[in-house]
Amino acid sequence: MSDALLHLVPVRSRQAKDFVRTWHRHHPPPAGQIFAVGAADETGILRAVAIAGRPVARHLDDGATLEVTRTASDGTRNANSLLYGASWRAAKALGYRRLITFTHEGESGASLRGAGWHLIASRPPRAGWQPVLRPQTVHPRPAPGSQGRHRPHTRTPRPHRRRTRSP
Repeated sequence: MSDALLHLVPVRSRQAKDFVRTWHRHHPPPAGQIFAVGAADETGILRAVAIAGRPVARHLDDGATLEVTRTASDGTRNANSLLYGASWRAAKALGYRRLITFTHEGESGASLRGAGWHLIASRPPRAGWQPVLRPQTVHPRPAPGSQGRHRPHTRTPRPHRRRTRSP
């Protein structure tokens, strides 16, 4: 964790997914993406990444909406705010009219507020989400192309809050 000056850098899909595997607290990298952007310090070390893609929820996939499906950081201050702001500018430049993301109830959302995002909905967890009694590593990853998108979590799920950024 540092207070380094950050700048935006382009990130390839594989590099972004490897960074998420290393630094994200509880989710694997997303399956697909439209673009990824990174934040690097003065020495060029990648400190955080954001991955944006088509919305996971089908009813939100209207062709004009993108979703920030994953962000991950090594703890560098303000890295996520920088990336959320850059993601919105990139989505807008590509012609999208709305950019959304979801957070867990226990997360403060300070990075999103710092980037000008707004909370638009708060939802309870879906029915049937129960804590798993065995470690997550026991569950194999779904084969590529399979329908197994959601994997059980090892902790009690929290309600998700949807956030959006639009003009």
